[in-house]
Amino acid sequence: MESIRRQNPQAALMSLEAHAASARGGFACLFSTADEYETALIAERRAQGRYTQSRSYWPIALFAGCALVVAATVLLFA
Repeated sequence: MESIRRQNPQAALMSLEAHAASARGGFACLFSTADEYETALIAERRAQGRYTQSRSYWPIALFAGCALVVAATVLLFA
């Protein structure tokens, strides 16, 4: 603060404005809206392969097993 008092007021004001602009620049966001952020996030995750469908046969196997249990129950009590 002492160095600011030694300068003339115009120079001190310009220095403070420069420091304020520099501080604001550090908080700038790359995206202007939330939609832009979400679009970029989804694109990045797709590039990483997070949204690919894995080929799992468990749902088909469980359905076939339940169908066999139901069919066996019907035949047993019919």
